Amino acid sequence: MNPIVVVVHGGGASNISKERKERVRQGILKAATVGYNILKQGGSAVDAVEGAVTVLEDDPEFNAGCGSVLNENGEVEMDASIMNGKDLSAGAVSAVRCIANPIKLARLVMDKTPHCFLTDQGAAKFAAANGIPTIPGQQLVTERNKKRLEKEKLEKDAQKADCQKNLGTVGAVAVDCQGNVAYATSTGGIVNKMLGRVGDTPCIGSGGYADNNIGAVSTTGHGESILKVNLARLALFHVEQGKSLEEAADASLGHMKSKVKGVGGIIMVNKAGEWAVKWTSTSMPWAAAKDGKLHSGIDVGDTSIIDLS
Repeated sequence: MNPIVVVVHGGGASNISKERKERVRQGILKAATVGYNILKQGGSAVDAVEGAVTVLEDDPEFNAGCGSVLNENGEVEMDASIMNGKDLSAGAVSAVRCIANPIKLARLVMDKTPHCFLTDQGAAKFAAANGIPTIPGQQLVTERNKKRLEKEKLEKDAQKADCQKNLGTVGAVAVDCQGNVAYATSTGGIVNKMLGRVGDTPCIGSGGYADNNIGAVSTTGHGESILKVNLARLALFHVEQGKSLEEAADASLGHMKSKVKGVGGIIMVNKAGEWAVKWTSTSMPWAAAKDGKLHSGIDVGDTSIIDLS
């Protein structure tokens, strides 16, 4: 039996206010616990990452699902992807509107079509054909994100967008008892983005990657920067070259920072049950469950460990 592990992230962040910190921490702990329980009951790594990310999409504290940031028209357009390290099967969706859980739609693309990636109206048609209910777009819009959009529009007139501000994504990686690895990543994108803008999250190799022979990665950060360096696959390339997961995460994040001045974060696992969590943004909420223990943190140097009952 392989060691089972699930690691989740709630997105890189420039800073998380004191009043939000506890809610964010609880959300991330819940997601990791749900994913870990799926693995404990014999579920697959794919089931676990989908389950963990669904929890975060349903939590308005995170930039995915019902907490998604708004585009220039004040609307929610979401991206998500998922991948199975056993056979490299993958599913992704982009510019998705009016559904609660884009990650579930990405999973259906992987399982039920010969394709890897569906977008916009095609994704909507496929969702309807597979019984995924639509919800009013306004149901995904939070007051906090309305205010963020207003603020961003005011500031954007004054200065160029700061890539440190727009780093929210959610993601999960897991290894199951069969030694299969998987990743899932989901996001609402960046505040005040152009209509139809797609970032790294649904792009296999940038927003995440999973291969049983190497490991699984989910990324977060400035999407355009992540796309330019193919961050997830780059991290696994370093593992293939003999680096540890931590060294690989540091090297790829360092490359992105020096090459395109992009910041972000990475979570990784391999089938041996090793895991790593690294970021260059100010903070990144994360949690990892292994051997009945739940590790978590938000800022550098603030790690707590609790027993999973």
